[in-house]
Amino acid sequence: MEQINKGKEMDFDAVVIGAGFGGLYSVHKLRNELGLSVQAYDKGSDVGGTWYWNRYPGAMSDTESYLYRFSFDKELLKEWSWKESYLMQPEILEYFNHVADRYDLRRSYQFDTKITATRFDEGTNLWHVTTDKGETVTARYLITGLGLLSATNVPNFKGRDTFKGEQYHTAAWPKEGIDLKGKRVGVIGTGSTGVQVIIHTAPEVEHLTVFQRTAQYSVPAGKRPQSEEELNEIKANFGAIWEQAKNSAVAYGIEESTRPLASASKEEQERIFEEAWNKGNGFRFMFETFGDITTDYEANEAAANFIRNKIKSIVKDPETARKLCPTGLYAKRPLCDIGYYETFNRDNVSLVDVKANPIVEITPKGIRTTDGEYELDVIIYATGFDAVDGNYTKIDMRGRGGVRMREKWADGPTGYLGMTNTDFPNLFMILGPNGPFTNLPPSIETQVEWIADTIKHLVDNNLTTIEPTIEAEEEWVETCRNIANQTLFAKEDSWIFGANIPGKKQSVMFYMGGLGNYRKILKEIGYSNFIFDRELANVE
Repeated sequence: MEQINKGKEMDFDAVVIGAGFGGLYSVHKLRNELGLSVQAYDKGSDVGGTWYWNRYPGAMSDTESYLYRFSFDKELLKEWSWKESYLMQPEILEYFNHVADRYDLRRSYQFDTKITATRFDEGTNLWHVTTDKGETVTARYLITGLGLLSATNVPNFKGRDTFKGEQYHTAAWPKEGIDLKGKRVGVIGTGSTGVQVIIHTAPEVEHLTVFQRTAQYSVPAGKRPQSEEELNEIKANFGAIWEQAKNSAVAYGIEESTRPLASASKEEQERIFEEAWNKGNGFRFMFETFGDITTDYEANEAAANFIRNKIKSIVKDPETARKLCPTGLYAKRPLCDIGYYETFNRDNVSLVDVKANPIVEITPKGIRTTDGEYELDVIIYATGFDAVDGNYTKIDMRGRGGVRMREKWADGPTGYLGMTNTDFPNLFMILGPNGPFTNLPPSIETQVEWIADTIKHLVDNNLTTIEPTIEAEEEWVETCRNIANQTLFAKEDSWIFGANIPGKKQSVMFYMGGLGNYRKILKEIGYSNFIFDRELANVE
């Protein structure tokens, strides 16, 4: 395939933003396989994406190791190994570095560079991409691997600037680490990140105060060492493993159950839940036990009650156990841990319910809630991200006619297939709004491969632009909304719908029909719902 970069007409065929799974694979597909000229950017100093920044103690993927990687290269699958059933952050970063070296990806990157604005020029059908260094380049295609969970959410508590101690957000953890030994530490937030930080900081601090707004359902991860024999067996079966994952719903390597809870006796229900609890993994517990946990109130309550009883049996102090027991639906991204509830049996760990006693302000000495002041040396914000659309609305993105992305998405992000958007020709979003709710690497690979195939189609057929029809975009958003409303996920406040961001309008941001169905849709529709060379199409 010949490059389409013609000297002064444009600087590059494609600009890629991001150096995580999506960005790295895009550079490989477009540059190494299609032969296009590619310029990539990342605000970090090296590859890794989300995992470059998330260096907090205990940072761990909640996907089992063998499926938290690329599958596109059989040799890469064979040559790279892992130590345990789950990957910690340093090992994930090591993997990214290996991938970047293996495919010589760094030479296309400009690191320590933040994209501040992107503008589509209708006169030339090119994207103008501006960096925080004041540089602007032009490209035919813009591929955004901005990360699903990377736009940090720091609550604007009163008095935050007055605190005399140290303050950190988990997604901006110093590269050199933080010495927490012997310090009084407060952690705000008990989502997946908060759970991991709490577990790993408790043993080294003088005292850990956990500020919990919402109690979480979490099950054991089942993290364990994996033998050479086990690794070899997995590698020998990778073909079947990935085939199953990509054609399943959540792509976690589990066989999703279709059996309703009501078909099992109480004793059998208990046995199945116990087996899943002992085996480990949040997605396994939610999706492999019974098929209606996410859609039926009775089945959901049975799973939730099982976890509550486990919490009460693990946590020794009845009042702490009561605070840790969730009262709502078990209908958020399912968490897993390596000793979360046990951590609250430590003498140096205390729990503050900030739903009952809200945080009033940050003081010079610590955190003041309605029931008193907690003196601290360090405050850690494990308050998550402005998920999915957050990174897009932070950039001044302008499409056809100067339409701004942040204005277009003011009432909730739109988007077709989680990758394209009306008014934004040749913009390809990886894990954009209304993409699959799954283990991320298989979804990322699916989307990057579709994007690369689509760009090849454009070049081979001498087409300049592509964008979805308004009707297709509206229909896809409605499809995502309808599927979400059939589940119990839509009945709970969650970052999945943007509920963790004050003032943000809640909206559907995922396709919850499963990766297998999503891949079928991509194959079946082809390009029937897209407009090529819109100006010419309008003339004709």
